[in-house]
Amino acid sequence: MAAPASIKTFESRMDRGMKMKDEEKLYKRDGIIYSTIMSPPENLDALKDFEGREDDVFLVAYPKCGFNWMVAIVKKIINASTGVTVPERPPIIEFYPPQLQQVVGKEPSRRLLGTHLPPNDIPESFKAKKTKMLVVFRNPKDTVVSYYHFMNKNPVLPKTASWDKFFSDFMAGEVPWGSYFDHALAWEKHMDDPNVMIVTYEELKENPPEGIKNVADFFSFPLTEDQVMKITKETTFNAMLESSKNSHGNFGNVFFRKGEVGDWKNHFNEAQSKQMDEEFQKKLAGTKLSAKMKYDYYCQ
Repeated sequence: MAAPASIKTFESRMDRGMKMKDEEKLYKRDGIIYSTIMSPPENLDALKDFEGREDDVFLVAYPKCGFNWMVAIVKKIINASTGVTVPERPPIIEFYPPQLQQVVGKEPSRRLLGTHLPPNDIPESFKAKKTKMLVVFRNPKDTVVSYYHFMNKNPVLPKTASWDKFFSDFMAGEVPWGSYFDHALAWEKHMDDPNVMIVTYEELKENPPEGIKNVADFFSFPLTEDQVMKITKETTFNAMLESSKNSHGNFGNVFFRKGEVGDWKNHFNEAQSKQMDEEFQKKLAGTKLSAKMKYDYYCQ
């Protein structure tokens, strides 16, 4: 059976990355680093005219916070609730070249879309239409570890010299899509917005059925208890790794590594752990997002 067109496009981008020099793989725009292959300037330029819809299913996450897991969950929620099979294209809008943005603009509702962009860079039409946004966060210590391995396995991104170097770059916000803490602070301002639902990777791991039901309710997709349990079973890490053969071709292991909480303890030294603790306290202590993340429980 031939691979879907979206998989062929995905793999061609990966192949292109293998032939490109590391120093050519990133560029900076308005102070934020982007992938030359996945999010070239023409993609971002065209996004200014991208038309969001009120009924779009819109997912948002800083890289390596559980975005691909949530995409799989939401696809299954939509299919179980409506019988509609979501297109296999990656939902990240900044990955769409201008011509694909036009194609997606003509797709029937309800569209599944997503982004790694911070709130201020999301196309204005989504805000004007009051599109519901599901925002996924993960504790910063596990995020930076997952991001480090992702950089070294993903051919469209340059390999990082060492864990220590990548950790320093991450803390300085000198990684693709910018600073984790800037993203967190920006979304903290939307904690009480009825059109924004913020969930954490950790709470989804704690109680997947409850998390799946809450997501379905937020987007008004009715599910039975049996459907919730079926989706839970089909979106475990092992199930996701197996299904990645269809969703990510030969590069499934780039996107699905361990799926664990607490792997940071195998990478951080004492000084790095203290530095992250201090930065988190400085930026997010006392916020509603901080309480939701349970930082003291997952990062101490």
